[in-house]
Amino acid sequence: MEYRTGTDAMTTQQPQIDTPTATTPSQGAYAQVNGLDMYYESHGSGHPLVLLHGGVLTIDLTFGAMIPTLAATHRVIAVELQGHGHTADTDREMSVPAFAEDVVALLDVLGVERADLFGFSLGGLTALEMAVHHPERVDRVVLAATHFRRDGYLPEIRDPALQAGSKRLPTPADFQEMADAYTAVAPHPEHFHDFLAKTSAAADFEGWSEDDLRGLAAPTLLVCGDTDFVRIEHAARMHHLIPDARLAILPGCTHMDVMRRTELVLPMAAGFLARRES
Repeated sequence: MEYRTGTDAMTTQQPQIDTPTATTPSQGAYAQVNGLDMYYESHGSGHPLVLLHGGVLTIDLTFGAMIPTLAATHRVIAVELQGHGHTADTDREMSVPAFAEDVVALLDVLGVERADLFGFSLGGLTALEMAVHHPERVDRVVLAATHFRRDGYLPEIRDPALQAGSKRLPTPADFQEMADAYTAVAPHPEHFHDFLAKTSAAADFEGWSEDDLRGLAAPTLLVCGDTDFVRIEHAARMHHLIPDARLAILPGCTHMDVMRRTELVLPMAAGFLARRES
């Protein structure tokens, strides 16, 4: 999940956070990449598929309901990006290019030459950055609730003055869910609010040019909610620009709902990634 001006909205909605003791993950592993002790999980076997969660989210919150099905046909490599979930933050600035370089470095560690990518929101930006700048490492791409320029977001998402009463922004319950997931596994759970602000700044990303999208070689599935942060016209523009793209607009679906609509997203994504597109 990402927000251009999200810290302002979050300040008024975020809950008070209790800080439990961090727990040890029951599965998964860590890899040393670019100064990070990066947490990842491996599931299943087959063609590699990298799962990239949304901002302030975790593997489980974003993909937990989908992993069993995806792992039936793929070697799923689910990553927690810098500062997210089990992966401790560092003094390094968070940025989409840095996230992408971390994922490429993890693939090097794991001996994976090429992989499919499935990213949601901030994870979608990371996947798109990889597709643009590391096309030799990317096969198919699923971009859920992902834009390619700042103006891809609706004005009420980018302008705090327009956010009062918005039905598109995360609810207090959404923030509590994110906070609970973070404090349950983060190495420094007391840093949640600082982490929230740092992640929001990372999502204030310039983006890519239309020529960058025209140059994409990877077949791409675009998934967007009809009440998403992303303007439907912007998603349609991405569909037009990317040479081998498909577009799905989910009905009655906000940004936070996109990955919760498993009954809609999973069959489309699984079929696309399994090269079954009929």
